[in-house]
Amino acid sequence: VECLSAAKVLVAMGLGSDILLLDNLAPKVNPKIRGRLMMVKAAHPGVMVEASGGIFLGTLPWFLEPHIDVVSMGCLTHRSPKLDFALWV
Repeated sequence: VECLSAAKVLVAMGLGSDILLLDNLAPKVNPKIRGRLMMVKAAHPGVMVEASGGIFLGTLPWFLEPHIDVVSMGCLTHRSPKLDFALWV
């Protein structure tokens, strides 16, 4: 689930959502977001938090912290070479 406020995140987690997506964060996780993540993890310890959007190898270390479980990096595939192939089964 992706929500626009911490209150909505808590509601979504209470309704059974088990993954929270943080999309297009600023290059550094600021103290306000960190505090809200701590609140969400305290209320729902089993929730998985994923950071995504605009994360590159150079900014990756800024997202490696205890309250973020998964980091998705589209940059790994955006500029990768393409391969045209077929598979016959």
